[in-house]
Amino acid sequence: MWKQVASCWPSLGLAYIAAVLEQAGHQAWYLDCSAEHYSVGEVENVLRENYENDFDFVILTATTPLVNNALAIAALAKKRWPKAKTVLGGVHPSVLPDETLVHEAVDFVVIDEGEETMKELADGKNPTEILGLCYKQNGQIIKNVLRPLIQDLDSIPPPAYHLLPMKKYYPAVGSYKRLPAMILFATRGCPGRCTYCHRSFRGVVRKRSAESILNEIKILQRDYGIKEVAFYDDTFTLFKDVVREFCTTIVREKIDITWSCFTRVDQVDEETLSLMKQAGCHLILFGVESADEQILKNIKKNISLKQVEEVVKLARRIKIETRASFMFGNQGETEETIKKTIDFAIKLDPDEVQFNIATAYPGTELFNWAKERGYIRTFNWNDYSMSNVVLELPGLNKEKMQHYYELAHRKFYLRPKIILRRLLNIRTWNQLKQEIKGGLAVLSFTFNKK
Repeated sequence: MWKQVASCWPSLGLAYIAAVLEQAGHQAWYLDCSAEHYSVGEVENVLRENYENDFDFVILTATTPLVNNALAIAALAKKRWPKAKTVLGGVHPSVLPDETLVHEAVDFVVIDEGEETMKELADGKNPTEILGLCYKQNGQIIKNVLRPLIQDLDSIPPPAYHLLPMKKYYPAVGSYKRLPAMILFATRGCPGRCTYCHRSFRGVVRKRSAESILNEIKILQRDYGIKEVAFYDDTFTLFKDVVREFCTTIVREKIDITWSCFTRVDQVDEETLSLMKQAGCHLILFGVESADEQILKNIKKNISLKQVEEVVKLARRIKIETRASFMFGNQGETEETIKKTIDFAIKLDPDEVQFNIATAYPGTELFNWAKERGYIRTFNWNDYSMSNVVLELPGLNKEKMQHYYELAHRKFYLRPKIILRRLLNIRTWNQLKQEIKGGLAVLSFTFNKK
């Protein structure tokens, strides 16, 4: 429903794997069906008409809502190249390798990070000796021992941007100052233990050096004219020493870049925010999730509403825009707590909000909790976006959840105060186009029923 304002970014996980394979002497190709706007039905013709050479491996990545597409493409690839081995990675196959390997078209599943595992597989190492690999043998599913996580992220080469359709990527409306833009990762993993989130990389967080991050930005600027980057780390400011070195270098070297990031309200301070502003940061997304303190405890968010209010005020004083993310439908949610969250979002008054519907993704505590209680209404992974109702709590059926989801957007974004603020902040023609597009999307979403 938000496709007209949503972003389109590459899978940097695959781009990192491609870079490692090329470094090891292998050839790699990259097909981005989303960026190229290929439907699953069109992929068969694309594979047949554009790839004459044979492949040893076809590697796909999949989140939960896209895993069925990935499996369908794996089947098409297997039909096109019967001798090629198909490999699936990403969060969903990592969490449910057995379910993924049941499909005839899937030969291997890579758990967690794929760079070293895929390199060993491509080098011809016996699959039985490759850590982090799952496969089928004589009708049985074999799961090898997990691979230790990569500790030195600087040892990984930059993503193979030269293989990507760089001109076809773009950020979400309202999230950027300049184009072209690209996403970056400064860390891997998240320190949080939130019940609705998969513990990416087993909850272990590792960092890149400021020098490594800046070198990648310089490559993007030099080779692709990138003017803005969006850091997609779960908690960008976790390693403040890196952030400060990164920012001071940008200021000292007068690097012309604007940027945004995601982080937590308990991982920022005034000094860091001020330095980030000087270095080109213009927008930070904070996950708030709920205005009910008990729900925050239930989901193990480990933040307070007081912290949220203080940080949003601080960012506004420093002139960094804020986007607050809220979620309806977690453990303990009722109509009253949803109303409380909507009212709090309006009182908090960030520059933007993001309302989501809690989605019980496999591998999370929320999924296990909801499944045990019979709250999950569908196991069709296609429905597992954060705008569909996939679990129904007592007293909160699909219709009520959809009502409050639409009401929240309408009450926040159609206030004269925020409309006026956004209009007064327009400085360029590009910003005006963003505001018009975003405004039309909100109107269309809130007043047009499915």
